Amino acid sequence: MKECYGNKFILNNMVRDIEDFDYKYLREGKSLYEVMRIIDGVPIFLEDHLLRLYNSSKMTELGVWMEKEEIRNNIQKLCEINNNKNANVKIIFNYNKGVRTFICYFIESTYPTEDMYENGVKTSFYCAERQNPNIKIVNQNLRDETNKIIEETGVYEVILVNKDGYITEGSRSNIFMIKHGKVITSPIIEVLPGITRKYIIKACINLGYQVIEKRVNYKNIDSVDGLFISSTSPKVLPISMVNEVKFDSKNEMIQNIRHEYDKIINNYIKSNL
Repeated sequence: MKECYGNKFILNNMVRDIEDFDYKYLREGKSLYEVMRIIDGVPIFLEDHLLRLYNSSKMTELGVWMEKEEIRNNIQKLCEINNNKNANVKIIFNYNKGVRTFICYFIESTYPTEDMYENGVKTSFYCAERQNPNIKIVNQNLRDETNKIIEETGVYEVILVNKDGYITEGSRSNIFMIKHGKVITSPIIEVLPGITRKYIIKACINLGYQVIEKRVNYKNIDSVDGLFISSTSPKVLPISMVNEVKFDSKNEMIQNIRHEYDKIINNYIKSNL
């Protein structure tokens, strides 16, 4: 599967042609990374992404050797050299046998269709756990396994279930559930603290919705009123089916959260143009 998109990418602050992209930076050594969405040339919630990156650095033996402004400048340069102000960008700090490498590039930027937002998407369960869910570190094996399921079954996302049978998160997203007028999501200690997740919780608070961090067993999935995915590209995306269990993708609370989250993004863009 292709990883790097566009005509150019950045390697250690230098502009390189896409033909020079080396996949060893994904598969060899250890890497810290962040993915963020660029809208109208603005990296959405950049400060939050960099804070998480530095926190991940502190929780591992891996260090981040760039200051925030240098990272910001590399992202801006990437947009300029590719003449693209609307895409998803990935930054990687790779450590391999004493060699440090920084990479900044566009990844495939596919966004849900309006039909998906209206009618929801299909998902499936998969038994797997991240070694340390609070750290955004490259786990290519898990990504390859879940990508294979997505490709073979046609589901939009794979929902991870831990060894105790509890739902944790999506393979590339956080999961929220609606039940009895409340918003339920997995405890923060068991999932990657998603940036989108943070602002969706803010959107819920703005709307007066109670948010509860609670473990939910996958066997009880049919007891919830609705679910949605949250992540960089889809933002707030309703789920219509988990395995064979169907849900109402037009759930009013989910649609309200979706629109409130969009307001938060629009305000961020206006204040950073």
